[in-house]
Amino acid sequence: MVDIDDVAMIRVLGVHDRVLGEVEKQFPDLNIHARGNRITIDGPPDRADEALRLLEQLVELAKSGVDIDTTEVAQTARIQQETSADATDVLAQPIVSRHGRTVRPKTLGQKNYVDAIDRHTIVFGIGPAGTGKTYLAMAKAVAALERKDVDRIILTRPAVEAGERLGFLPGTLSEKIDPYLRPLFDALHEMMNPDLVPKLLASGTVEVAPLAYMRGRTLNNSFIILDEAQNTTPEQMKMFLTRLGFGSRMVVTGDVTQVDVPGGQSGLSQVVNILADVDDIHFERLGPRDIVRHSLVSNIVDAYAAHEHHKGAK
Repeated sequence: MVDIDDVAMIRVLGVHDRVLGEVEKQFPDLNIHARGNRITIDGPPDRADEALRLLEQLVELAKSGVDIDTTEVAQTARIQQETSADATDVLAQPIVSRHGRTVRPKTLGQKNYVDAIDRHTIVFGIGPAGTGKTYLAMAKAVAALERKDVDRIILTRPAVEAGERLGFLPGTLSEKIDPYLRPLFDALHEMMNPDLVPKLLASGTVEVAPLAYMRGRTLNNSFIILDEAQNTTPEQMKMFLTRLGFGSRMVVTGDVTQVDVPGGQSGLSQVVNILADVDDIHFERLGPRDIVRHSLVSNIVDAYAAHEHHKGAK
């Protein structure tokens, strides 16, 4: 049995008791009921103790300001089963806030990823779609700029669909690169005051550009993010990494299962073997359990992985 104050109780129950329903899914052998400000648990004592600890951690998360949903329930249960850490130490870490909305890691893997960004000069975030690789890197970049740890943010992507031959496309430079860089602009507007973004872009404090525009530069005092790095060639990856200047840090994100680079030779796939033992470079691998989009996305990733494994076994 656990007693919860009014505000935390509303968050722990969720809309139409959806959150409490997710707790029940984690413990199908227990009877869990909510009445007023009290939740009762009936069943085997050891399992009831586990469910009680899960509910207590959800209450602590709610009190820390975390919006509780089914994802938080599943991840808190996973943390409880796999580590000795408290969920609040993992899921309640704020990175950047705007208009009451706070970006935080939502899984154990994401927490390890953002911690690695704090500890290392170059971090590679490798994993499937929906694992927060780019979004969390963007949040860390914005936080670093707000703290004045860096003077500027540089966001880049390989414009692989255009073969980096942007001069042959119609329109202005902005019109040419917009389709390839739009996801970065969208994330930027979510984390910063939209009215401020154009000023930061105009002053060069924030730069969003195709990878080809990094050539020949040395990037000092910057937080640099290379997105969709699986679509770099080995030569482009080397070129990018050697742009690192003093006082800068880099985050490279990509999914090695989604290579679109012509010829199939991915700079990201190659660099894992080349730089694996270099100090101050870290490779963080995120997996299906770190996907925080719709639950179907995780199921789709698992299904495709099973398909590829079956095809490879033939």
